[in-house]
Amino acid sequence: MFSLLNARKTTAGLSPRDAVARAAEDRLTLIDVRGHDELARTGKAAGAVHIPLMLLQSQADPRHPEFHPALSAGQPVAVYCASGARSGLAKQMLEGFGFAEVHNIGGLGDWTGAGGPLER
Repeated sequence: MFSLLNARKTTAGLSPRDAVARAAEDRLTLIDVRGHDELARTGKAAGAVHIPLMLLQSQADPRHPEFHPALSAGQPVAVYCASGARSGLAKQMLEGFGFAEVHNIGGLGDWTGAGGPLER
């Protein structure tokens, strides 16, 4: 339970507003780890790669045949979900796969609250 509470914290150094700016300049890979049903209801952050948390284990592992082509361990990554808890778990997973700069920016509401655009 303690790790889930910590997972809700936004990584120091990259606020949702900073993530919006860096994504607009194509200096950040943004990953939405919510489920397909959530994405269908609300859309996603513009330009985000959608990889549900349950698929991240395979699609974020550079050694796995299903590695997602939009990901690169050398590119900074920001993850979000609905509230920040699942994206905290995703952050830990990505770091375990060797992604050097990974940020949990919280939930989709944090993205839109910082002026981030949505797409459907």
